[in-house]
Amino acid sequence: MSATTLPPTALQADAPITLRAHLRHTGALIRRNLLWIRQDPESMFDAILFPVIFTLLFVYVFGGSIGQSLGGGQEAYVQYVVPGLMAMMGMNMAQGVGTGFNTDFNSGVMDRFRSLPIGRGSVLFAKIAVEVMRMLIATAVLMVVGVLVGFHITNWPGLFASVGLSAIFGSALMWVFLTLGVIMKSAQSVQAMGFLVLMPLQFGSSIFAPTKSMPGWLQNFTEYNPLSSLADAARGLMVGGPVAHGLWVTLGWSLALTVVMAPIAIHKFRTKS
Repeated sequence: MSATTLPPTALQADAPITLRAHLRHTGALIRRNLLWIRQDPESMFDAILFPVIFTLLFVYVFGGSIGQSLGGGQEAYVQYVVPGLMAMMGMNMAQGVGTGFNTDFNSGVMDRFRSLPIGRGSVLFAKIAVEVMRMLIATAVLMVVGVLVGFHITNWPGLFASVGLSAIFGSALMWVFLTLGVIMKSAQSVQAMGFLVLMPLQFGSSIFAPTKSMPGWLQNFTEYNPLSSLADAARGLMVGGPVAHGLWVTLGWSLALTVVMAPIAIHKFRTKS
């Protein structure tokens, strides 16, 4: 069949997609994902409840003992752990985007998208954009709960810089989970893999407690653990302390994850049968 006799959709699918069209497709898909959240508000429960539960749990269960080691009791621990918990927002939202993406594949939604004459990357960028929005909502809830339990915001520019840094790292980590969402067979498999990878990163870090009492080999691991670096940078920006090392390590990890995993995720999405 000659090109002149191909149906319009086939001609559009073969035609190169401009940057303007990519942006238009991404915007339309973002709107579609937001409408889906509006129709299913329960999908926001994790973004709203997770920061509440973790803040209250760690402040009131561990705040007294760990706070004493910080030299100030529970109040000192609040100032320590709230910036650390900000580092967890991107991590947990990233895991959720992988399971949701896999569910969309198994339900046939992604097959319908791939049959349309739209940029394949637009589907993934729209997913990340919406998850970053959810992450920002979760961060806002975290800060409200943190203030209620005694967190003092003394550096507003540092707070906004910490939120931005957390969003950058979270969006980079989402490329990893989008790839897992494509290649793994079920949402449960994505969730299990995320648990195995993220739990050591989460607890082998400075998010919940200082690392000075950890064994030497574990301290070496935490020094270059991106979650630990993000927590330290956020802590330095919000309450004072060293910032440069944590900032550059976090940005380095974010750039490396995006450069390596984004092309892989898009390629796997295009070629998945």
